[in-house]
Amino acid sequence: MAKKALVVKDERKRALACRSREKRSAVRNMRNDKTISLKERVAIQAKLNSLPRNSSPARSKNRCSITGRPRGYYRKFGISRIQLRVLANWGKLPGVVKSSW
Repeated sequence: MAKKALVVKDERKRALACRSREKRSAVRNMRNDKTISLKERVAIQAKLNSLPRNSSPARSKNRCSITGRPRGYYRKFGISRIQLRVLANWGKLPGVVKSSW
């Protein structure tokens, strides 16, 4: 099981990224607007840099929703490979069957 502090930290990052998504995208669109002068775009870039680092969605880590494990994460299910195997063997995941040939 992952350390609870890391799981909580990641949840805080996701919440901050969700709250500031609109503001960050608006500033980013203004920065990429070619009709604005270069001087103004540099000022807008400084404004983007002044936003909190953790407000970027790229700073959050995909973690297993059951154990908090950061590696071997399956996005389709939101769980790690280990929990995927356990739940699939128990028949808890609809449509997932063991392969045989």
